[in-house]
Amino acid sequence: MDTTNEFQQFKNVEEEQLPIAKHKLHNWTHFAGLYAAEHVAATEFVIGATFVALGASTKDILLGLLIGNILAVLSWRFITSPIAVDTRLSLYTYLNKIAGDSMTKLYNWANVIIFTVISAAMITVSATAVRFAFDIPAQLNWYPTNVWFVLIVLGVGTVVVSIAIYGFKAVSEFSGICAPWLFVMFTCGAFVLLPALSLEVLGKTIPAGWNDFIALGDQSIWTGIDSNGKAGIGLVEVIGFAWAANTITHFGLIDMALLRFAKKKSYGLATSTGMMFGHYVAWISAGIMGAGAAVILGKSIVELDPGDVAYYALGWSGFVIVIVAGWTTAIANLYRAGLAAQAIFFNQSRKKTTLLVGIVTMMVACFPFVFSQILPLLTYAGLLVVPVGGIVFAEHQIFPRIGYTRYWSHYRQLTFSTPAIASWALGLVFGFGLNALNVMSFFYLFIPTWMFTILVYTFLAGRYGAKSKYPEEEEKEKNRNKNIERFQEYKAEQESIHLKDTTVFTKVLRAISILVLLITLILACIVLWDSSTETMYLEHRETFYQYAFICTLIYFITAYWALNRKKSIKI
Repeated sequence: MDTTNEFQQFKNVEEEQLPIAKHKLHNWTHFAGLYAAEHVAATEFVIGATFVALGASTKDILLGLLIGNILAVLSWRFITSPIAVDTRLSLYTYLNKIAGDSMTKLYNWANVIIFTVISAAMITVSATAVRFAFDIPAQLNWYPTNVWFVLIVLGVGTVVVSIAIYGFKAVSEFSGICAPWLFVMFTCGAFVLLPALSLEVLGKTIPAGWNDFIALGDQSIWTGIDSNGKAGIGLVEVIGFAWAANTITHFGLIDMALLRFAKKKSYGLATSTGMMFGHYVAWISAGIMGAGAAVILGKSIVELDPGDVAYYALGWSGFVIVIVAGWTTAIANLYRAGLAAQAIFFNQSRKKTTLLVGIVTMMVACFPFVFSQILPLLTYAGLLVVPVGGIVFAEHQIFPRIGYTRYWSHYRQLTFSTPAIASWALGLVFGFGLNALNVMSFFYLFIPTWMFTILVYTFLAGRYGAKSKYPEEEEKEKNRNKNIERFQEYKAEQESIHLKDTTVFTKVLRAISILVLLITLILACIVLWDSSTETMYLEHRETFYQYAFICTLIYFITAYWALNRKKSIKI
């Protein structure tokens, strides 16, 4: 059989526009590492301060964040993951199939802008740590005022772009290395600064029990009073905040780009590493670290930037955590932006579009105002893309169940889908209209907006052709998918197979990387539980600062070395 001629149609198609090949699927550990690293980010320092400024109480934080983040995990599992695994397509490619070129280009441009700005903000955050280390003045204007700050941003951004252009595997590998260390360091930061808070509020280095801890939180961190001296947000708002924080990726289906690589739909639950450790443990830890640093510096928590907080919590390792946490989020979002750009300029490779978007991202990152406005951006970006998630959910999950034809617009070869564009527009009017009327908490607007868009799109699609049957086109689609699978199997046979590295030296490297993490955690535990006096606390804290940084260096050297050895073994 002449496979060259048979598969020629697919050889000219960019790989990102085809369903993911079976041999490129990943186990749950990839997603656990990816989500853990992405959602333990430098923004956690800011969000930790945000809950303080919004006036949440300690009990509402502990319970509300737990419930909200569980709801977010379930949203990935039951909304995003099933569609991603069924189709093996990114949202950008899938949307083109059901809504035509016009809406897809408009939507992809919106995503390029959103993810470019998010990536830029994370690069700026990382640069604040380097700025702090080299005593470069804080950038308080919307534009940069120091040439060295610009050079630092460009240097940090170069690392982000370099990793993102190599695609999902490079992103997941980098995240896999960073995630365990980030977990440990956020936990350690809270352990190290909790005694400083306790000394200030309770007059002793450690709370005696649960009631002491709640009292400590209520008096010095989550006081229930906002920055204006009024009663703060309650349990319902905290739950909504946690659930809505990532609507852009779960209800909005952006994370189809990542979860299309999952072997099973249940791998959507792997997002719990990011939510439970990142958005739960890290947000709580960031609040404790921020309050502790504020006590040491004699400032309000809302006046501190991530570099200040991280340094007083972790010493020199604090600079590293801000840089790395900024990188992990920036890389994942730049990868998404590159995918969206590639869907617009489909004649260009994803690497090239990611590089071009990355250059623009670095330029934007030089302007500090981007970071200061990141929370409003995330909130409104979620409301912007949720209607599109509703359209795709209706097409994929609801249409087959009510007798409508999935991909009807594609079968009719429409380049302009009136139902899709009208539903998106009406969904935006509905969502932002509810916000303007202040009908309900902003954090929950995505739910009625999503449901409204589903109903509108289902109704309009039925009027425009979704109720009709397209047997010939469906048969062609099935045959095309079969040919794509055969083409991908053919390509898989030509590729090298990586073997599992079982050499003794690699095992030793991995063991050392785990050991230094344990040592770091033990040092933090000593600071928290073995500092009976203020003098002992200060001595133990200095010891932690010194050896935690050494452990950090050893961890990244050994973990990266082990990864490279694993990658080098192939046949």
